[in-house]
Amino acid sequence: MEENKEITAAASDKDADKILRNHVLGSMGVGLIPMPLVDLVALTGVQLNMLRKLAKAYNIPFSQDKVKNLLASLIGGSIPVTFSNVVASLIKSVPIVGQTTGAVAMPILAGATTYAVGRVFVQHFASGGTFLNFDPETVRDYYAAMFKEGEKLAAGLKNDDTAAS
Repeated sequence: MEENKEITAAASDKDADKILRNHVLGSMGVGLIPMPLVDLVALTGVQLNMLRKLAKAYNIPFSQDKVKNLLASLIGGSIPVTFSNVVASLIKSVPIVGQTTGAVAMPILAGATTYAVGRVFVQHFASGGTFLNFDPETVRDYYAAMFKEGEKLAAGLKNDDTAAS
């Protein structure tokens, strides 16, 4: 019976990784939206969808209003990350230079943020947590570490996409 539990856990990890990867790529695409702040609204939608799918994979009830608040607390509490996303979005309003800079920076920041959010919730759900007992304050350091890891991942994905073009 122990083998079955391990196989189920491995399948769950594989499912979670697939959900994360798909939504990181989606977030990076959203980061290319040329309209300032519209990209941030769309990014929130991608992240909510990711959390909905992760919750389903872990059999955890999903409440969009509750999750929106948790997402805002988690990301909003990481001021440097939030600030860099807003700046990268707003810089797109500067003609030519801003649009080019935003097109380079925003996809990586969007992908990294989504990756970090996903990793935080995968860890929380895998340890038996739910949205009801999630405390953003207790995961700040892990979120920051996952954001850095996500930046590397997103930059690699962007380079892979550029090389494939």
